[in-house]
Amino acid sequence: MKVIVQLFAGARELVGVEEVDVELASHSTVADLRRALLANYPTLEIIVPHALFAINATYATDESEIPDNAEVALIPPVSGG
Repeated sequence: MKVIVQLFAGARELVGVEEVDVELASHSTVADLRRALLANYPTLEIIVPHALFAINATYATDESEIPDNAEVALIPPVSGG
């Protein structure tokens, strides 16, 4: 299945686009998506391991399955004081 991942903040800056397409097998999880993103977009290496993901506007864990036609967002970690 094709998953479109919305990128925000530093992730968007590193890749240079607002969203990326990732091809995953059916019944893939957020952990599978993390691996695919790192394989396809190595510039995200500093963000993906620490990023949060949301599926259809709800935060997801690495074990969360990504349904077909889901809206997926990669939310980079925030730093500051």
